[in-house]
Amino acid sequence: MTNPTTNTGGSRHFFVDEAGDLTLFDRRGRIIVGQPGVSKVFMVGVAMMPDPDEAERALRVLRAASLADPYFKGVPSMQASARKTALCFHAKDDTAEIRREVFRALPELNARVQVAIRRKSELASVARFTWKKWGQKTTANDLYDDLVKRLFKNLLHKSEENHVTFARRGKSDRHDALESAIAKAQANFEKQWGIPSDRPTRVLSSTPSESAGLQVIDYYLWALQRMYEKGQDRFFESVRPAYRLIMDLDDDRNRPYGEWYSDKNPLTPQKMMPVAG
Repeated sequence: MTNPTTNTGGSRHFFVDEAGDLTLFDRRGRIIVGQPGVSKVFMVGVAMMPDPDEAERALRVLRAASLADPYFKGVPSMQASARKTALCFHAKDDTAEIRREVFRALPELNARVQVAIRRKSELASVARFTWKKWGQKTTANDLYDDLVKRLFKNLLHKSEENHVTFARRGKSDRHDALESAIAKAQANFEKQWGIPSDRPTRVLSSTPSESAGLQVIDYYLWALQRMYEKGQDRFFESVRPAYRLIMDLDDDRNRPYGEWYSDKNPLTPQKMMPVAG
């Protein structure tokens, strides 16, 4: 592995969200991964946006044009009272026609996306072993924070300052825990490379309706999740160039730390290890 690029100046803006859920067991302790309403994978992704203000403008214009289109007049998700597409774009809630327009717009925003993926069948096995062996419970927050730490290890040393916006999870923004995960990522980078990574980093929590960047990363995660969960790669293919790194951490067929996909090792459905669940 080559030495990473050092400081290139300026500010960088990152937007972080998740896809899937971290439900592993039912009330009787039985593994329910992949059952109706329970995902097979969990992923956390980050989009580095070169111009968040332009992304805000572009998505606002697209949403206004869509809401003004008579074709969508009676669509429930387009009504203000539904607080869905009328409020912000969200791939799960948007109609197929709206989704297509958002996917058309995304390449113009020049996002650079990295994603870390955990396969929940493996998570469930590890969580059960950890509980039986040491009596330690694996929490959703612990798993989420670990993926944040992995994602940001090599991202925070290239600018003079960083702004990281997380999609709010539940009722708490968990500000201290997220700052700690970011600090650990910086420390791990310094330990590996001997290059200072203590750039000023501002950590925020927000919602997609308040942040175009969170709407962007939501769409990129949705496209990737569709390929992993349902084998549908057309959404992923439509925005493939934006994915700079995809870490499939539980695919240890070739390496103990998982399979990493990038320009040098492009992700395809044929390469993916089948998802259990």
